[in-house]
Amino acid sequence: LWRFGYSARLLKTNHFRTAASNTSFPAVWMLSAQYSGRVPGVFVVVKKNRFFTMPETVEDKANLELYSPHPEVRGMTLLDREAFKRTVVVPVLKVKKEIVNTVLKSLKHTVLQRPGLKRVVEDPEDGDSRLVILDPHKIPEFSLGESEQEVLKELNVCPEVSKYNLELTYENFKLEEILRAVLPEGQEVTSGFSRVGHIAHLNLRDHQLPYRHLIGQVIIDKNPGITCVVNKTSIIDSTYRNFQMEVLAGKSNLVAKVKENNIAYELDFSKVYWNPRLSTEHSRIVELLKPGDVLFDVFAGIGPFAIPAAKKKCHVFANDLNPESYNWLLHNCKLNKVDNKIKAFNMDGRDFLLGPVREELSKELPLLKEQQKTSFHIVMNLPALAIEFLDVFRHLLVGDPCSTAGLPMVHCYSFSKHDDPAKDIQERAEASLGTSLDGRCSTYLVRNVAPNKEMLCISFRIPADVLYQRPCPGEAKPASKRLRTSKDFSEEKLLS
Repeated sequence: LWRFGYSARLLKTNHFRTAASNTSFPAVWMLSAQYSGRVPGVFVVVKKNRFFTMPETVEDKANLELYSPHPEVRGMTLLDREAFKRTVVVPVLKVKKEIVNTVLKSLKHTVLQRPGLKRVVEDPEDGDSRLVILDPHKIPEFSLGESEQEVLKELNVCPEVSKYNLELTYENFKLEEILRAVLPEGQEVTSGFSRVGHIAHLNLRDHQLPYRHLIGQVIIDKNPGITCVVNKTSIIDSTYRNFQMEVLAGKSNLVAKVKENNIAYELDFSKVYWNPRLSTEHSRIVELLKPGDVLFDVFAGIGPFAIPAAKKKCHVFANDLNPESYNWLLHNCKLNKVDNKIKAFNMDGRDFLLGPVREELSKELPLLKEQQKTSFHIVMNLPALAIEFLDVFRHLLVGDPCSTAGLPMVHCYSFSKHDDPAKDIQERAEASLGTSLDGRCSTYLVRNVAPNKEMLCISFRIPADVLYQRPCPGEAKPASKRLRTSKDFSEEKLLS
């Protein structure tokens, strides 16, 4: 679950509570004033068999959420970092400074382990000693167990546990702790969070929108390298695969540099489609290719299939209708030094299939020999619409079918909300192709997009009886069936 990089389970386990109650604490005596140390606070020494009421500055409650910000931040919409300060009670152990490291190693499962907080602070009473902060979750009664006491006895350390007032600030709290404290109780803390270079991309829910600018600033504060946070404000445009977005915090610079599978890309995130969660899928398809294979990428975007395939010495034809995607595709081809290995097109996907793809298949498939190992792959990564394009393959070619092994392999993506998504995508593909794919296809679950919405890939060889139209014996080929070339489409585009 993408919850700013944390799972729902982790959010729950990060609540540390003290099991001590007001009536269970022994009496104490206190030093007269706070001292100047690395972590400000008041050091108090436990004395047995008497009772003491802690001062107001010390949070000492039965179910204290040790690492929760001050409750007054609830409902905050404009970030005020000073309001997050809070003082909490933690157990400490007095140790001679010469053996601090030895004690830390010996009690490594008991010592406080929290990034950003020091485990050792100065002793205000004794310059030769240090205070080792223990985990209050593991020392709930401010008393060490027998095994820890035995370890300390061997080290000549007094096992008496004291209390220390630890001041926590905004810097000490984690991202999800801050958001959980600010947003209304019982509501979801975050929705999605993905990173595109220096950009954090959110999909906020309606109830989170009043807090969107605060959320954006906290993300920048807690994630080094992120300088811009955006929120999607509309669904993806099915034509150009981009969406409207609002900059929530940081610099409004949406040209990003990303790296995927050791390949660098540059893009304008506001004008092209890029999803870092598809990295594994891009790699899976490219691994199916062998050097010398031919890849037709119908909806290429900025090149996450095309460029790795070209790097693998495949022959690549890449197309995208979005002029911005096409321009960034060309840019990334040059950036990765494969611009001479990729033929790029800025066409409608249907026109690309009817033009350059049909032209290349008509030329190359008849030349294939039985022992030839060249494979043809057609990738159609437009999940919202790609299946609707499969009807293009009906009688795309004219003539006698090539060998079954030479038939192009199609990898078509689609969304499904069906109870049986694999069955759903196969049936829809069969309807477009006009034939059964039983025993001739495989489906792969790419990812869960939303509750009850899956993204899948169906792969199959185009059946020969679908791909080829055989001319009747002795019948001249109709003029209307003349093969249209990429030159025809280029001329049409210029005229339009």
